[in-house]
Amino acid sequence: MKITIKRRDTEVSLFHALSDETRLEIMERLKDGEQCVCDLTDALKTGQSRLSFHLKVLKDAGLITDRPEGRWTYYSLNREVLKELEEVVQSLQGSRPGVGSSFRCR
Repeated sequence: MKITIKRRDTEVSLFHALSDETRLEIMERLKDGEQCVCDLTDALKTGQSRLSFHLKVLKDAGLITDRPEGRWTYYSLNREVLKELEEVVQSLQGSRPGVGSSFRCR
């Protein structure tokens, strides 16, 4: 399967967003449902500005969505994008005919 440049950029963005321990912890906390930014700040014992940075990276990658309500913002996982990510990982596990070690390497 040929990967387009746009799709490759999307994949890079997804893996970059998941390459940080804090962002992985945010994802872990959101797997059971929507959470308010104030709850995430308390749970992660971090400042709101630091948390906002990580939330922005996850949101820009499409991994989470936000919903403002009053003065608070609630975050949740974007299950559709997680499904796409799962498909990307599965595609990496497949083998392609004719691709392998070169005769020159033997």
